[in-house]
Amino acid sequence: MAQVTEDQVLSALSRLQLPNGKSVVEMNMITGLVVKDNMVQFSLDIGNPENADKFEPMRKAAEDLIKNDVKGVLAVTAILTAEKPQEKAQQKPDAQEKNAGAFKITHIVAVASGKGGVGKSTTAINLALALKKLGLNVGMLDADVFGPSQPRMLGVSGKPETSADGKMLDPKEGYGLKVMSMGFLVDEDQPVVWRGPMVMGALQQMLNDVNWGALDVLIVDMPPGTGDAQLTMAQNVPLAGSVIISTPQDIALIDARKGLNMFRKTDVPVLGIIENMSYFLCPSCGDRSDIFGHGGARDEAEKLGIPFLGEIPLHMDIRETSDNGNPIVESDPNSAHAKIYNDIASQLWASLSGEPQNTGPKITIS
Repeated sequence: MAQVTEDQVLSALSRLQLPNGKSVVEMNMITGLVVKDNMVQFSLDIGNPENADKFEPMRKAAEDLIKNDVKGVLAVTAILTAEKPQEKAQQKPDAQEKNAGAFKITHIVAVASGKGGVGKSTTAINLALALKKLGLNVGMLDADVFGPSQPRMLGVSGKPETSADGKMLDPKEGYGLKVMSMGFLVDEDQPVVWRGPMVMGALQQMLNDVNWGALDVLIVDMPPGTGDAQLTMAQNVPLAGSVIISTPQDIALIDARKGLNMFRKTDVPVLGIIENMSYFLCPSCGDRSDIFGHGGARDEAEKLGIPFLGEIPLHMDIRETSDNGNPIVESDPNSAHAKIYNDIASQLWASLSGEPQNTGPKITIS
């Protein structure tokens, strides 16, 4: 497949005209253009945030234009940006200022799935707690804007407070984890009805406008699927790697493969696959049933040449503790289920830090 170029994109956008007869390219409205692996991302600078509703049809038209007129494009993400005149005149911020909240985070790890309903959020929170038990400073970013679940799983509620400067939010805390979620900002039963640019802006703010402080690992509970929000996170967040969650059945593995390939196309290392709901152990008789099949994720990992991190059973205790805001790694740390999460967390930290798994993590205090 031929590689899409920036010139091709700009040439197509030059046909998108404003009411004054000039194109968005002529008016220097196209900023932050990135073309990578035939995926296109750019911003439309509309000058004033109050113009967002007015320019939303043009943003959509720009995406459609690229999709339809530039051969080979796999995905397009256009967002609306608006800078105040005095902000444009200021010197561009350095990396530390641009990503102020995330600047002291050593490793950002995405926990993702190709589809919903595979237990991604339950796995993410238990992994975060297991990493904390290794002596690490750990945070949790609930990036599922439309279905935030981490506040309930951690038993944390209330709106986050604003720091003294009025520009940053202080994360909430649960079981020693620093946490940020859209669930803290909207009522649990209140739907979030947002367009793509608003979602992507919220994700960027929850990462960069939060006082995360010095963290060894930030776990990002990604939205399910491979849409604009996931692509934006993969392209714009300095991810150290990703972990894919799947159930054993073939239909789930098909979607997991899509998520894995999205990370590969955006040069995000895939740290491994976890098979969730791998088997069912009857709590009464102890008999094992492979309800969704078994071993599919392990076979897929071997086929793709990536690590297989482990199997997590389908068990009532895991579900109940998460629903009750007291995840099993915290509520029953000596259980067989907690040990599975702990083992996976040790593998994950060994991969991130480059240390052998049979030694303790190296903690640097600055």
